[in-house]
Amino acid sequence: MAQDDSDSSPLTKRGKRGVAPGTALADALAKDYAAAPIDPADKAMLDYAAKLTRSPAAVGQADVDGLRDAGFSDAAVLDICQVTAYFAFVNRMADGLGVELESH
Repeated sequence: MAQDDSDSSPLTKRGKRGVAPGTALADALAKDYAAAPIDPADKAMLDYAAKLTRSPAAVGQADVDGLRDAGFSDAAVLDICQVTAYFAFVNRMADGLGVELESH
């Protein structure tokens, strides 16, 4: 999928900025993303991902429209949905096969 640089979200702008592990932002996101100091577009993205993960049947057009209203292109909305769904799939596979987490 082609990168769309029109999306302003710093968490989703691939190759531009990420969240380094061990930083205050990474710790805040891990503790409670809703209380983390992130911009409204990032919060909309994470709200959508959380809802899709926890209550997939409750996700609808209004949620997609909310991402668009936050500034995400259709391609970015698709990316957000695909990444969220992929992580859910991989976790279900691991759980279903009894895969144990590796210790670091």
